[in-house]
Amino acid sequence: MTIVSGKRILVTGGTGSFGKAFVRRVLDDNEISEVVVYSRDELKQFEMAELFKDEKLTFVLGDVRDYERLRKASVGIDIIVHAAAMKQIPSSERNPIEAIKTNVLGANNILSVAQENDISKVIALSTDKAANPANLYGATKLCSDKLIVNGNNANGNRKTKLSVVRYGNVLGSRGSVIPYFLERAKSGKIPITDVRMTRFWLTINDGVQFVLSSLQRMQGGEIFVPKIPSFKIIDVAEVVCPGIPIEIIGIRPGEKLHEVMITEDDSHHTFEFENHFAIVSPELPIRVNFDQTSSKVNEGFRYSSDLNPFWHTHESFRELLVKHKLII
Repeated sequence: MTIVSGKRILVTGGTGSFGKAFVRRVLDDNEISEVVVYSRDELKQFEMAELFKDEKLTFVLGDVRDYERLRKASVGIDIIVHAAAMKQIPSSERNPIEAIKTNVLGANNILSVAQENDISKVIALSTDKAANPANLYGATKLCSDKLIVNGNNANGNRKTKLSVVRYGNVLGSRGSVIPYFLERAKSGKIPITDVRMTRFWLTINDGVQFVLSSLQRMQGGEIFVPKIPSFKIIDVAEVVCPGIPIEIIGIRPGEKLHEVMITEDDSHHTFEFENHFAIVSPELPIRVNFDQTSSKVNEGFRYSSDLNPFWHTHESFRELLVKHKLII
């Protein structure tokens, strides 16, 4: 992890599922200088401090909506990993302006303080729901992605490089479907919206590694998308809660039958590597020779969970859950 050696990293939303896993991973690198967790929940910060007890870990209370607080917290920082977001779809639909303030205006604050403080690299976490969004959460994350990627245009002579990581459902994260299924199994039925529904799946450790790898290779202006397996939601239920009856409840407002991470419109600017894709802003020059390390995808290419060539089997999915202690 030479990318973090000797660096000071600020992680927004650092007390969340990704944040804690990321912090744990980078603290294992003895050469890192400092990790600053920036978040707004003092109880979660206290609990995380008790869990980690590391002198290289600093906690700062603050909200990404608060520009001045964020500016002060990021003075002297080398890298920002922006993981703070309002993520729950129903909450975003009911409280749209709150989602916009956190996900859109918060991302703009990240961009502004990074340029003002001459921070070397910014990588923002996105979601499959930002590609051709069907709900407000996805729409706000698409706006966030555009702000971060196109922030490279306004850099002038500044050194700041900004990129985005976009991936699918994280196994075992807060609010994920697996603990939900386990809880609903107690009632005797598992609710499934549609038997055809598919999703992308990756572990939180894989997500952390992808962010670190993307920090290493980023030139500024890319949206990095990992190649990860698909699996049907109904198959997830059968693996997690075998023998529990299924109840079909229909697709909810703002929900997609299949998740998309790269749309047909993005295909014009997407390059395929061995283990990932990179969507490159057409307004930015390509600063590396992509032709020697990748191939441009065909026009009309679409990377979606139903068309994915990589699929979990019941056995591989069960092994993954057992390995990460999500089921016994």
